[in-house]
Amino acid sequence: EGKASLHHELKLKRRVQRDRSARDRRLSTQQPSSSDSPPDFEHDAAPKRRPRKDPSGRSVLLFPGQGSQFVGMARGLLKYPNVKEMFSAAQCILGYDLLSLCLEGPEEDLQRTVHCQPAVFVTSLAAVEKLHHDNPEAIETCVAAAGFSVGEFAALVFSGAMTFSEALYVVKVRAEAMQKASELVPSGMLSVVGRPQAQYKYACLQAKEHCRSLGVQEPVCSVANYLFPDGRVIAGHQQALDFLQQNSRHLQFTRTKPLPVSGAFHTELMASATEPLGDVLRQVEVSQPINVYSNVDGKRYMSEGHVRRQLAKQLVSPVKWEQTLHEIYERSQGESFPQTYELGPGRQLGATLQKCNRKAFQKYSYVDVVAKEEG
Repeated sequence: EGKASLHHELKLKRRVQRDRSARDRRLSTQQPSSSDSPPDFEHDAAPKRRPRKDPSGRSVLLFPGQGSQFVGMARGLLKYPNVKEMFSAAQCILGYDLLSLCLEGPEEDLQRTVHCQPAVFVTSLAAVEKLHHDNPEAIETCVAAAGFSVGEFAALVFSGAMTFSEALYVVKVRAEAMQKASELVPSGMLSVVGRPQAQYKYACLQAKEHCRSLGVQEPVCSVANYLFPDGRVIAGHQQALDFLQQNSRHLQFTRTKPLPVSGAFHTELMASATEPLGDVLRQVEVSQPINVYSNVDGKRYMSEGHVRRQLAKQLVSPVKWEQTLHEIYERSQGESFPQTYELGPGRQLGATLQKCNRKAFQKYSYVDVVAKEEG
């Protein structure tokens, strides 16, 4: 497709749920405060100086990434407002029946990168509709949002930084580019839990040396996800990951598990995917998000340009999830924690939060995307 036709297609897609996306899925209509104190997220007019609110009355929303998908997800969301319309819009944008794929599979199709990223994205925002219906205060009092890898796009749509339809189109392009990049060389991702003395970077260096001895030129092996203390995902050439598994005891790894993904995401092996993603990001509208945290450095997004740059950089950079959680939940001793909601398939982010911050996890809830509650 040429850029002109893409631009025309995007203009048509902007109409779908644009007003609702901007109105219902934003953390705040206000610009960030220039002071060090967090901005006020209430919509009512009030004096500029207010007594500090109890954090336990606030919320944090977390959006999962690829790997959380499963057949049957979204079954419990269809009765909520806007959800069927979201899946209908997705069918127009993607060119296939995403809802049927989520509900019925087949599993091998849902697991493919090109399918599971849009599926997780739409299901996560459908879960927002459920939370908004069942507990509107959780949406209205949200003070921070973050998403894991593709989950960042759901966080940005929720915050009002991108529209649902345009973000989904970007996710489509991203997933296709990542799938294509992953097919260039045999590669993958390995979940690793290590002892405190484990040296992950040194292990990667050893794995790369092993690859060179096998004749692999410019081998790649690096930490792709920082999950929790002593929990990492390492990604790279398949020969490097095989070496890590075969030498796990010597490397002080207590557990290694290959992930069911098609490539070495968040490493240099995704370099070819950054150009198509960067191109499409320049063609969609991005507004300044409020208190959405970037995977690249664990810090808040500061501007529209920052969003575009970081989302492209994210493909070849490790997901600093552990650092993001520390950034969101750091507080003085004795200060209470906000309510945390995981929105999307699976409960992996809750399990990670429990390992990073047990006190914050005590206020964690999962928004079920399968159960059909009566009422």
